[in-house]
Amino acid sequence: MNLEFLTVSLLVVASPGTGAAVTIATGLSRGSRTAAVAALGCTLGIVPHMLAAVTGLAALLHASALAFETVKFAGVAYLLYLAWTTWRDQGVLSVAPQSAGRSDVQVIRHAVLVNLLNPKLSMFFLAFLPQFISRADRAPTLSMLQLSAIFMAMTFAVFALYGVFAARMRDRVLGSPTVMAWLRRSFAATFVGLGLKLALTER
Repeated sequence: MNLEFLTVSLLVVASPGTGAAVTIATGLSRGSRTAAVAALGCTLGIVPHMLAAVTGLAALLHASALAFETVKFAGVAYLLYLAWTTWRDQGVLSVAPQSAGRSDVQVIRHAVLVNLLNPKLSMFFLAFLPQFISRADRAPTLSMLQLSAIFMAMTFAVFALYGVFAARMRDRVLGSPTVMAWLRRSFAATFVGLGLKLALTER
């Protein structure tokens, strides 16, 4: 498995965003089990983004060098955008109590909607999947589906961990401005480094 794909995927999944915030809020307000349900909902919300990207990108793998460069620098721009927004965001992990009366179906529906409306996912699949598939691959669509499945599994695992951690730690960590600032700056610096590395990549 491509180590760079796993690294980028982990950073995208783990970076504080709407899906993570929903799972954390669920863990804070309703405990570990319901947080895992929310993590499942966020994971299911990835499916439409993945299918839309995969069905349109298989042919792109055999396109011109100009097309590859265009996609590559779209990825660079996206990584730098993530770094900028992560650095300047001061409240992405702020959470509010949720209603204790929500059923599992309602929790999943809400989480699916959150990730369905998250443009970060579409950009990830559109900008990055083709760069981890060999141009000699005889089944690029299948390979992209496999990578997408790995991304979804990582999403569920990381979000579930966020929720369990939030349920156990409560305000001890989430209420610390120092910890939140350290996380934002670390993610931002890593995104910048990956963006520079991607910009220098040749195929």
